[in-house]
Amino acid sequence: CCELNKFFVELQIFNDSVHGHIKMHPLLVEISDTPEFQHLRNIKQMGGIYYVFPGASHNRFEHSIGVCHLAGELVNSLKAQGQDISSKDILCVQIAGLCHDLGDKIYFSNEGHGPFSHLFEEVTMELSEKLVSEKGESEITKALKNWKHEEQSGKMFDLLISNGIKDKMLHGGYKEFNLEFEQKDIDFIHELIEGPPPSSSSTDWPYKGRSKEKSYLYEIVANKCTGIDVDKMDYISRDCLHLGMKSNFSHKRFMMFSRVCSSEKEDKMQICMKDKEAINMYELFHNRYMLHYTVCHHRVKVAIEAMITDALVAAEGYFKLGDKTISEAVLHPESYMKLTDNILMEIMRSTDKDLNYAQEIIRRIQALQVVVQDWLQYIRTSEHAKVKEWKEWINEKKLDENDFIVKSVELNYGKKQENAIEYLRFYRKNQPNKSVKLDKNEVSYMLPKNYSETRVMVFYKGLEELPRHPPLKYLWVYLMIKEGQESSEDSDEGSSEDSDEGSRGIV
Repeated sequence: CCELNKFFVELQIFNDSVHGHIKMHPLLVEISDTPEFQHLRNIKQMGGIYYVFPGASHNRFEHSIGVCHLAGELVNSLKAQGQDISSKDILCVQIAGLCHDLGDKIYFSNEGHGPFSHLFEEVTMELSEKLVSEKGESEITKALKNWKHEEQSGKMFDLLISNGIKDKMLHGGYKEFNLEFEQKDIDFIHELIEGPPPSSSSTDWPYKGRSKEKSYLYEIVANKCTGIDVDKMDYISRDCLHLGMKSNFSHKRFMMFSRVCSSEKEDKMQICMKDKEAINMYELFHNRYMLHYTVCHHRVKVAIEAMITDALVAAEGYFKLGDKTISEAVLHPESYMKLTDNILMEIMRSTDKDLNYAQEIIRRIQALQVVVQDWLQYIRTSEHAKVKEWKEWINEKKLDENDFIVKSVELNYGKKQENAIEYLRFYRKNQPNKSVKLDKNEVSYMLPKNYSETRVMVFYKGLEELPRHPPLKYLWVYLMIKEGQESSEDSDEGSSEDSDEGSRGIV
């Protein structure tokens, strides 16, 4: 049981693979027992990675419960330090943590959401391009271009609470727990999930749910400033556990040494870390980087997700979820709920001949017939001699650009080329209520100088095995030489054939 303002509430116990036994408030259990939330059981957390790493079979369902738990742990820790946090504040933050991934979809892994998780945004873009080429610009194509999983999560949350929960929240249905919600509380949950509205001013306080005095509450579930939030803490711990990798970041230490301090420039409160814990925060982003480097951008996984994208785009217009096509289902929450990882098998079961091409792609995925040559190196422009061989081969095969997929992948610490820790503020032992910015040298002299790198992957869609000489890598060599020549002409500067400069690529 727990006590909320002298009201005793029977909490339900869950046994989680990462956090052990966790307690959930009856309202959270009521939300998790809805069809809108239960559909997360059928969406893999790591999407196409499951085809490469068999242990990556965990789903968005348990991740969402884990985020809800960590959100409650952190907000209760801040309350214990004397912050003015009500029982409603705690539950609203936990509800946001529970529902933050309702807009995620199938088969695409973290850092990104959609069916197949984050990269579903890429599917919506390709669906939009296909519809524009076939039927011209429309309201549907515009909506698909602007589709974001955070906004979709907000729409799915509205659908979830529309089945009686919202009425109970606004009309005293939870008085037995000493909880009386208002519309601003529902707005608060939306803001925690979706972030500030796009039209908001950078100087004015953009939120309606809570005042600037409680600005730190907006940093718990989805931290738009530093990227350090309980969502990231749970998925790194959970993904590493199921992949058999070790994570050195401790979210328990984070909560133990985090406190609310006043911002040094802005008139708002923010969550700060003790200065001695700075190295632990670097470890969080290093774990994220290694997860992306070794797993999330594995060449076979990237190829499979590209094939899944092609299959879904090929099925557009022919495969329907009820009376909605895939593109229409994306824009209708009731149909969107049916978009799960099961869609590939549903396409395979269809007898519609118009789905033959999509089915052929799915058969190749199931048989792991993915032509990926294992090649990773710095490409140097000194390989000019190979271009003639490549040109002869490509002319003989009569290939065009549609035979290839080119993927550019950026690996970073979460803030593009910037050091994410630059956005985090710390407090010192002798001034625990004042936030300060730490210089890198105060942390360690061995921290990285660069925080971003780009990898380029080129995939050939054909089933036939590519000839060993010249291999597919010369396509990228040719592209790099051509680009280098154009850049040289623009700048009137020559380049040496012996130059060691190049771009890192995978083919």
